[in-house]
Amino acid sequence: MRVAVCMKQVPDTEARLRVHRDGSWIDEEDLAFVINESDEYALEEALRIAEKSGGEVVVISLGPERVKEALRKGLALGAARAIHLKDEAFLGGDALATGKALAAAIGKEEFDLVLTGSQSDDVGYGGTGSVVAGHLGWPHAWLVMGIEIEEGGAHAKVTREMESGLNEILRIALPAVFEVQAGINHPRYASLKGIMKAKRKPMAEPTLEELGLNPEGVGSAGSRIEVVSVAFPESGAGAEIIEGDPEEAAQVLVDKLRKEAKVL
Repeated sequence: MRVAVCMKQVPDTEARLRVHRDGSWIDEEDLAFVINESDEYALEEALRIAEKSGGEVVVISLGPERVKEALRKGLALGAARAIHLKDEAFLGGDALATGKALAAAIGKEEFDLVLTGSQSDDVGYGGTGSVVAGHLGWPHAWLVMGIEIEEGGAHAKVTREMESGLNEILRIALPAVFEVQAGINHPRYASLKGIMKAKRKPMAEPTLEELGLNPEGVGSAGSRIEVVSVAFPESGAGAEIIEGDPEEAAQVLVDKLRKEAKVL
């Protein structure tokens, strides 16, 4: 079974963020980047599926030169090869533009399954996997907490996490796209042997033309969402605790919403 894993490199959640001078995005100078958390779980799940079936895992990522670090880690963990969409035309896209580019790269080969994380830790759209599935014309499941490939590899039994502590179990025909939730497994660590082998594993860098894409349909040019500005939340004056019984407190709250906040 051949599994593609779409990974995103995001700012380290432990890093101290600074907004760029023009307010367009965070300042990436000297900023540490890591693999998106739920994407790491997706990669681990793909590796386990491939190990059981004797298949292959291919890691795919879109982004600038620094993204190679994330792809190399994927190779060190056990992926067979990598695909890096580094053409500048791919950059700056929203979920629609990014999903279109990833789907074009995936569609150039024959995969049985595509795994992604449930959402990214930076912008958190949670829509890229859905867009990839739409362009490929494949079935899709989000918030996946369990994947069991049936004998023969034609279907997968998928467990989805739902509200109120409920789970939904689906039987989905393959090929398909599954967006994996963090916690589905325990990601492995790269061994020294794996790190050394990763240096010799192939990493393709297909261009826009090689994927047959129009530059107006990907990257910032193909995005429907524009980030106008980025800023830290303004500090408020603090919270106010309203004392008294519920009826009196409710009346005081309503008065404040009307006269002070002026939202009623």
